[in-house]
Amino acid sequence: MSSRPRAAWPLVAVFTAGYLAAYLLPTIVGRLSVYLGLGTARAGLVGSALLLSSATAGFVLAGRVERLGPRRPARAGLVLAVVGYGCAALAGSVPLVVAGAVLGGFGSGTATAVAASGIAAQRDPHRTSSLGLLSVSATAGALYLTIPHLGGGHRLPFASIALVALLVWPATARLGGAAPAGPAAPATGRLPHRRSGLVLAGGMLVWSMAQNALWGVSGRIGVGQAGLSEVTVGAVFAAALGAGLLGVMGAGVLGARLGRAVPIGLGTVVIAGSIVLSSSAGGLGSFATGEILWNTVYPVVLSYLIGLAASLDARGRWAVLAGSASSVGVACGPVLGSVLSEQAGYPVMGLILGVVTLLVAAPVTAVALHTGGRPLVPGSVRRRGGAPAALLAVTTGAVPGAVPRLGAPEQAVTEISPPALRRRPARNAFRPAGPGAGQSNAYASTSDR
Repeated sequence: MSSRPRAAWPLVAVFTAGYLAAYLLPTIVGRLSVYLGLGTARAGLVGSALLLSSATAGFVLAGRVERLGPRRPARAGLVLAVVGYGCAALAGSVPLVVAGAVLGGFGSGTATAVAASGIAAQRDPHRTSSLGLLSVSATAGALYLTIPHLGGGHRLPFASIALVALLVWPATARLGGAAPAGPAAPATGRLPHRRSGLVLAGGMLVWSMAQNALWGVSGRIGVGQAGLSEVTVGAVFAAALGAGLLGVMGAGVLGARLGRAVPIGLGTVVIAGSIVLSSSAGGLGSFATGEILWNTVYPVVLSYLIGLAASLDARGRWAVLAGSASSVGVACGPVLGSVLSEQAGYPVMGLILGVVTLLVAAPVTAVALHTGGRPLVPGSVRRRGGAPAALLAVTTGAVPGAVPRLGAPEQAVTEISPPALRRRPARNAFRPAGPGAGQSNAYASTSDR
């Protein structure tokens, strides 16, 4: 991406088109199981194939969006999404539906990779990622309120995703073109924060797998275990996604005041409890409470995780790689949820997923702390052997804007060592300055004559 951040709304639109398939996964899996005669596990495999294809696109494009320019891959991804999901909506046989879903998933992953790279180049990646999650939550919530009343079998969810991708197409005109050729910034380079990035990517893979294992079977928990109708379950999902909108808005207002470690760590603990409550629900009250609480906190934590990945590399490579690892976890989620629910039942599945979620919270929170998850307060940035920089700025009347304001994210500091002198100059190698210095040889060394 270019060094000058562009407007955020085209990235938000492309992010919405790319992320929508994952948000609609419960209704996709449920309708494939009911209307195409697939079993629970086979329908989950179709959803996993879609999301694995999306993750593959992210891994392929990691580090290449800058060279290709965001406009071309974004348009290619949207075309693939329209064609793939459109074919899946029109097809009546299982092989054609699977092929269309895989092709559309690759398009979704391409659009998400472009959006992730652009978000990393923004001045405030967390704010832009929050706007993206806000947009996709609102879109998915509207579809969850609409789709159950329209019928349409498996066709309607796929057609909805294709339609959103088509509507987002005009926004790609505001994205940048290919990077100009020349001796500008190198196209390749060593990834910064490798250890932290790998831990974060692995943690997001497991974290997303646990979340989507429940999300992929939530519809069946509501219908089969809680005894609700599809319309009621759709209303609960819409209310949950509406609560998610409020959560994302709150995260946008909160920003970096508490850093990233506190929202990620505390939010993951709340998510683990919500998973256990929702999976053991026996009626509308417990099911709605678990789903709404879970969906309120889930996008908040996800927005901080996306912002954390974007902060590791301004070129967006860690944002794409961590997002693709998360997509792999999302892809494995439906299969894991289907297998666990069939073998052990929904309550035991929820306990297992809750424990896994708690275990992965520790390393991810540690990455947030290590890479600047603390807020910048007086005393958090110190000169060597001196007073805190923020405190000095307050007490010495520093120029406004020269020092980060209180509450801003902590900035990384790079140490620069001056090059060593080849040889220490001799004492008699110097002459006094002045108009007569060139005429006097009293201070000149023998070697200078």
